Amino acid sequence: MLTLPSVWNLVISTLVFFIAARYFHRYLDVQGIAKGMTRGIVVFSLASVVSWGSGEMVDWTQEKIEGPRPQVAQSSDDLSQLLTVLGQGRPLAGLKGAGAN
Repeated sequence: MLTLPSVWNLVISTLVFFIAARYFHRYLDVQGIAKGMTRGIVVFSLASVVSWGSGEMVDWTQEKIEGPRPQVAQSSDDLSQLLTVLGQGRPLAGLKGAGAN
């Protein structure tokens, strides 16, 4: 299931991306590989993979420390039930008669 990343995930993975891109760029300079589009794509791809991995490690660590996140409502039916329980929504039967006025 797709979930939104945490703030720590975004911050750390962004920092790791720039650090990894700089490292791979320098490494390829030392190896004598010519600058070009292919080299740029390789640096971007490797830095993205390292950044994604660090973000996943951050989320895994946060889940181990804080516990799993609460589940979010999956369908509109669940959402309407939640609003009804909280007293902020009307039951679906009440909404059908609203257009008769």
